[in-house]
Amino acid sequence: MRAAVLRAFRDVAVQDLPQPEVEPGGLLVQTRACGICSGDVMPWYVERKAPLVLGHEPMGVVAAAGDGAPFAVGERVFAHHHAPCLACEFCRRGEHVHCATWKQPAITPGGCAEYFAVSANGAAHDTLRLPDGLPDDAGCLIEPLACCVKGFARAPHEARTGVVLVLGLGPMGLLNVRLARHHGARRIIAVDRVPFRLALARAFGADVLIDFGRADTLTGVRDATDGKLADLVVVGPPHVAALATGLACAAPGATLLQFSPVTPGETWPLDPNRVYFDEVRLIPSYSCGPDDTRAALDLLASGLVDLAAFITHRFPLDRAGEAYDLVAAGGDSAKVLVTFS
Repeated sequence: MRAAVLRAFRDVAVQDLPQPEVEPGGLLVQTRACGICSGDVMPWYVERKAPLVLGHEPMGVVAAAGDGAPFAVGERVFAHHHAPCLACEFCRRGEHVHCATWKQPAITPGGCAEYFAVSANGAAHDTLRLPDGLPDDAGCLIEPLACCVKGFARAPHEARTGVVLVLGLGPMGLLNVRLARHHGARRIIAVDRVPFRLALARAFGADVLIDFGRADTLTGVRDATDGKLADLVVVGPPHVAALATGLACAAPGATLLQFSPVTPGETWPLDPNRVYFDEVRLIPSYSCGPDDTRAALDLLASGLVDLAAFITHRFPLDRAGEAYDLVAAGGDSAKVLVTFS
């Protein structure tokens, strides 16, 4: 079978690989489409994993099912690339990403391959059947939207229904804007420097747009809130400078949601008294678990995301390198998919 192998940052080649085998209780899925994640284009994050098969946002059709598998051949499915045991202490607390089983890959070799195998644990604990009538493309949005669902769930109700500031309008930032509108945010402020993405944020529900290449973000947030600042700040860019900007824009009692990691070795010279006396909550949110993927599927089935507007580019497998470069460039694109005939 063919697969898009990421050999280094911005170095993707389509190669022939052995088709994965099916374990008892597991699945073999023929891929129809796979999204490219923002995390796939963080150089330090992918370089340490390379070489690897690109993509962890796949959907496809079950081509073979191991004995006892909970899905049948021919069913369309989304499979999360990590799945928890649902029995350990972390899982009992709903903190699935800290489960030792979750940390093991649930799909092999990756999403941008003509076929991928799903482990028995993955098939049982975080693989979802796609409803009839839901487009294939929506299956590729379950994992990224689930990450946003988890992040918003970690913020207090008062924060996500107040003034929400979203820093960075890549695919995840745009989904966070849409989810803020879904939660009934009183006002949504969206910040980026790409006019195309700012326009999409407006279509997704943002009330105020700030082009940080032309205007100071903090000044813009003050002007938009009569000096009161934001109740929930979602920081998407993987940089300490973005976190510092987010904290500066946070109102007393606000929640600062760190949505991305930063380059290892970077440190944040945080003023603890600002956090203490203003009681700003600093909350990280990493990946997602089974509850989040199921909630994301329900939201997509309800029509939360305008797929035609959000999925801006599709590339066949042979052009996976172009798809990757487009995402890495961070320009006039939102969600980019690699598709399979």
